[in-house]
Amino acid sequence: MDPLGAPSQFVDVDSLPSWSDAYEAKQLDCHQSPVEKAQVDVRSPFPCRKDINEKFDLWKGDVALLNCTAIVNTSNETLTEKNPVSESIFMYAGPDLKDELKKLKGCRTGEAKLTKGFNLAARFIVHTVGPKYKSRYRTAAESSLYSCYRNVLQLAKEQAMCSVGFCVINTLKRCYPLEDATHIALRTVRRFLEVHGETLEKVVFAVSELEEATYQKLLPLYFPRSLEEEVQSLPYLPADIGNAEGEPVVPERQIRITEKPGVPDDASDEEGLEADLSFIGSHAFARMEGDVDKQRRLILQGQLSEAALQKQHQRNYNRWLCQARAEDLSDIASLKALYQTGVDNCGRTVMVVVGRNIPVTLIDMEKALLYFIHVMDHIAVKEYVLVYFHTLTNDYNQLDSNFLKKLYDVVDAKYKRNLKALYFVHPTFRSKVSAWFFTTFTVSGLKDKIHYVESLQQLFTAIPPEQIDLPPFVLEYDARENGPYYSSYPPSPDL
Repeated sequence: MDPLGAPSQFVDVDSLPSWSDAYEAKQLDCHQSPVEKAQVDVRSPFPCRKDINEKFDLWKGDVALLNCTAIVNTSNETLTEKNPVSESIFMYAGPDLKDELKKLKGCRTGEAKLTKGFNLAARFIVHTVGPKYKSRYRTAAESSLYSCYRNVLQLAKEQAMCSVGFCVINTLKRCYPLEDATHIALRTVRRFLEVHGETLEKVVFAVSELEEATYQKLLPLYFPRSLEEEVQSLPYLPADIGNAEGEPVVPERQIRITEKPGVPDDASDEEGLEADLSFIGSHAFARMEGDVDKQRRLILQGQLSEAALQKQHQRNYNRWLCQARAEDLSDIASLKALYQTGVDNCGRTVMVVVGRNIPVTLIDMEKALLYFIHVMDHIAVKEYVLVYFHTLTNDYNQLDSNFLKKLYDVVDAKYKRNLKALYFVHPTFRSKVSAWFFTTFTVSGLKDKIHYVESLQQLFTAIPPEQIDLPPFVLEYDARENGPYYSSYPPSPDL
């Protein structure tokens, strides 16, 4: 605590110049003229966006001194690593932090865990563990480091944080090359702000003097501040810029497995029968599969063991997941029919499905299934709830029971196990009957998880209103049908 009247050593993030402001000041000094759009033929995959640049700060200093909602601590799996970042955070936070860390019982590589900030200006500390780098395990290290940054940002979104102060997560002890790590850090933050920028007001990277030069060099690649800077940076982008979320793309995971391994796609059935079948079964994937025909025959005869069935199902799901990660699903994402919002009263992730936004007759439903898997795979690893808005849906938005059955059969067991509730908002009599038939005769284990919600007042007893993003037409419909929301409304017995 600072003595009364003494200037505070902590730095308010709102007082820091944004990445965009720094460039505008430089432009005024140098009197540079921006490139006109007409002169640009090719745009960067990270186009200039002033709204994103204004949310990003690069600051040379100690992350422990930042006055923001949360700062990031980088440590080891037991959360006891001694490095300059951790030691500074422990010194300013006080002894209570060590006691709280013991309750966390460690943290796995790539995870993010939350504690209070204690004597820090920051309200929270997000602890994460970066990977140990070895060149032969580079792919695994890249994925783990991406998970560190992504999970910190996801936690900030779930906890409705306004600002996050990042340290450089990779430490010298873990040997991660600084420039490689910086590429992953910047593109992950950039992609997150593109999709969830409205949830965060400020992201600050606190760097040392040694790290600052690397960040200054690479920042224009992912956060260009003008069309001119965007064009100049384009040739320096690496070959792997990650997927739509910044996650490293592993070429091996994009290999499409054909129905007949070893036979060209354009070969006819007759050619396939005449082909030299000695090659089929000699490669690693076929050896791993075993005799596929025998397995299918045993499944039909009901003789395949439960363990073998589960293994077969897991392989099928992994193929769907690989295809989902390789496919361009931007057209499905633009519908905003499925998205993550806050948490419910039990701290479980809330996923929203907007029925009215699903034009069933106009879109490729297989791509819709791929998009569901792509979004939900990392959500379903822990407990979650679904909120389905049936509000103002019509025949063009009704999901076919065959599609729902296929979806239920394809998804991994974790989806069913960790789904704790499905809130069916604004149901009609017809939709209730359809849901009853579907959960009674088509799938099992889902009926007890469905809660029919007639009004938003009922929904808010399970999910606080500030933790769920509601489509405007849902609010308007509910206000018209049920009147405005009053916090004194008694809890619904159904919830």
